[in-house]
Amino acid sequence: MNTMIPTRAAGEEILAAFTPRMGRRYANGRNTDHGPGQHKAVSVLSPYIRRRLVLEEETVAAALAAHGPIDSEKFVQEVVWRGYFKGWLEHRPQVWASYLNGLEADLNAIELDRRLKRDVTRATEGQTGLPYFDAWASELVETGYLHNHARMWFASIWIFTLGLPWRVGADFFYRHLLDGDAASNTLGWRWVAGLHTRGKPYPATAQNIAAFTAGRFDPRQSDLAEVTQGLEATEPDGLPSLHPLRTPISPKTSQPTALLITDEDCRIEDFDLSAMDIRTTATLQSGLLRSPLPVSDLVLEFEKGALNDTATRLGITPVRLTATDPAALVRWAKEAGATQIVTPFITRGPLRDWLDQSERALVKEGIALCEWQRPWDKAIWPYATAGFFKVKQKIPQILERVGLSEAFS
Repeated sequence: MNTMIPTRAAGEEILAAFTPRMGRRYANGRNTDHGPGQHKAVSVLSPYIRRRLVLEEETVAAALAAHGPIDSEKFVQEVVWRGYFKGWLEHRPQVWASYLNGLEADLNAIELDRRLKRDVTRATEGQTGLPYFDAWASELVETGYLHNHARMWFASIWIFTLGLPWRVGADFFYRHLLDGDAASNTLGWRWVAGLHTRGKPYPATAQNIAAFTAGRFDPRQSDLAEVTQGLEATEPDGLPSLHPLRTPISPKTSQPTALLITDEDCRIEDFDLSAMDIRTTATLQSGLLRSPLPVSDLVLEFEKGALNDTATRLGITPVRLTATDPAALVRWAKEAGATQIVTPFITRGPLRDWLDQSERALVKEGIALCEWQRPWDKAIWPYATAGFFKVKQKIPQILERVGLSEAFS
């Protein structure tokens, strides 16, 4: 069972409690997976940062203030990784489209292949006979969370030992992870498969699993595949070309406005709402868009709770929408007399796809879809064009752009 409370207050409480461990203790202990309910060496803030109930900037600021730039370096880098992946996918939206098309083909193939369907079912239900892998599958389904190192091992075993389609594994994660994010999830699986950093797949080894599971597991290397090459041959053309970053339409303060709250960004109060002519506000639940297969109730309930908490903090009773029929979105804004819908920036992923489909109907009604964009994203994304090293080198400049330069003075 998930015990995380989907509120800003709960996220800030976790942040405050973990801040003393963001320095050398994090750097030294972050790779060890102690198992369900024992993830004390990592912050477990990702479900909150994913929805911006807790902001990346305040998390980094807390680490820098408590430990300084040297001792908090590893923690800061891990926070920046999420922004890097988001920016990378914004530069290469074709990779997201390719994932969706490939997943559809993989799911169709599974329905036609009884043995493959059986093997996928065993893997997702934790019945492979590999005790460590089965434990991670069960933990994911039961709690909505997995330690990052376990995610890497799981993906590697899924791809190379079990020989299962990587997109189906990514979909399994995306349907169950409370912190599931289109960019981090898709690109994380691609990284393990050797498709992101091409030719460098991630091998799950018995020695590594034994060393970093606190004595819980002792695998036999003979049970795990020897990973000599990744899946880069499945994409012989290499990575697609870079696209310019999408420039959103900026909100206009003089326009009748419909305010849209999604779980892409639940810190609406950070934006200048007093300058807007807000006629109506709605929450949009979109978790069902994550997959053509059923999405975990834990994910949907966490999303619902985060949206409710946002409305409560704003002191409003919103219209409650679900991302199913785009006509409902258009009707909501039109009935309020709004000429623009305003929301924080929606990054590449299923909700962005759904809004792109809805936008055509909005334009017909003279309604613009406008977005605020946060300085954190603007600071990182221009550098997110290749590997993480380029972004890592620019971390001092990135922090300066978001007002955290005093940590390096």
